[in-house]
Amino acid sequence: MTENSQHLNHFSLLEKRAIASVASLYGFRMLGLFMVLPVMALYFEDYRGSTPFLLGLSLGIYGFTQAILQIPLGLLSDKIGRRPVILFGLIIFILGSVVAALSDSASGLIVGRALQGMGAIASTLMALVTDFTSEQNRTKAMAAIGGTIGISFVVAMILGPLIAVAAGLSGVFWMTAVLGVLGIVIFTLTIPKTLTIHKNRETQTDLRQIGILFREPKLLRLNLGIFCLHLALMAAFVVIPTVLSKELGISADNLWWVYLSLLGVGFVAMLPIMILSEKLNRQKHSFVTAIAVMAGSMMVLGVSRNSLVTPLMLLAFFTAFNLLEATLPSWLSKVCPVGNRGTAMGIYSSSQFMGAFVGGVLGGWGLGHIGIDGLFMLLAAILLLWCLLALTMQSPKPLQTLVLQVGNSNPDEFVKIISNIVGVEDILLVEGEDLAYIKVDKKTVDLPSLQPFFNRK
Repeated sequence: MTENSQHLNHFSLLEKRAIASVASLYGFRMLGLFMVLPVMALYFEDYRGSTPFLLGLSLGIYGFTQAILQIPLGLLSDKIGRRPVILFGLIIFILGSVVAALSDSASGLIVGRALQGMGAIASTLMALVTDFTSEQNRTKAMAAIGGTIGISFVVAMILGPLIAVAAGLSGVFWMTAVLGVLGIVIFTLTIPKTLTIHKNRETQTDLRQIGILFREPKLLRLNLGIFCLHLALMAAFVVIPTVLSKELGISADNLWWVYLSLLGVGFVAMLPIMILSEKLNRQKHSFVTAIAVMAGSMMVLGVSRNSLVTPLMLLAFFTAFNLLEATLPSWLSKVCPVGNRGTAMGIYSSSQFMGAFVGGVLGGWGLGHIGIDGLFMLLAAILLLWCLLALTMQSPKPLQTLVLQVGNSNPDEFVKIISNIVGVEDILLVEGEDLAYIKVDKKTVDLPSLQPFFNRK
């Protein structure tokens, strides 16, 4: 790679500042949403009108409001600007946290959690990163934010139990509100107030393409996959805290290190598997195996639980979950039609949040009607069905999307030149845009030949 092309991959100071700010904002917000997962089941009985079903609904309802508002708020930010949508979302998120913190009834918690989800600014935050980063650095920027979400999940599993022991479930929601306020402070002080919203199909949603992409078989399998993955996670958390505390006798003030151990070891165990599968192009094998491991762990927990089996099965579950959570968006990026990643990711995110909602409801229903054993077996059955579906998938090629500047070139001549460059698999030019979206094979692409088309004037 030439010196100039290497330079294109360096973050500018503005890009570093924007990525760090958005990642912090995203992390604080997700931390607040995740902190209730490891403790809600332990404290929910103290609330008036509590039932197993309402427990599940309280856990998952934020996913429903997130799912239905994610794309609309993203589209709204394209029209009126990122800043008002993000600030509105954070204020609603804080309001929901306060409502939940002040509630003494199950219905109040549900309303608060629903309001938290209505601050559905994930797609808008991702679009904001697009506005501040170059096309060549965008993938790394998104990866950095994705890593922040993963860290937030682990930290939430530790902080949630610690705060709950000291201040109860209401204390967790008060801390969530404080994190929302910190998010507003970070956004107000660190994000420039003026910026240009870039028209980029790789990061923005195109309503005309939603129906087409929703029915596309490869994307449909991945959307169903993330739906099932978060369904299983949310439903499992309806009962995991109870299993750990009441069946294994782990006190509430010791739950934090149990979650730290399970998630920390699971994350470390996942990394070499993910790296090797990517390097050897064996993504399908590791993908299907991970689903099977999740299904197997749920099945074993449905049959037998003790001080040895339960931690081992939960470790297997979280290791496989971490692997799939990291693999699915990477796979989607490789197989989605060129120039449509923004729309595809909007559908994907909505599927993820809807899975969390259905998982919470299913977990609450299962706990009330078929018990903990039956719920684990039901989740095993759902995961096995997903495993069978995954067997019909094909490992993605090592493709990457690049965005080039057309400049003053004749479109037909531009397409001819780019199409003849080694490693270019697909190209899309959109009328009215000065951008070309191309899919390249990362292993064979002649990057120096593409270099003149980056950042052309």
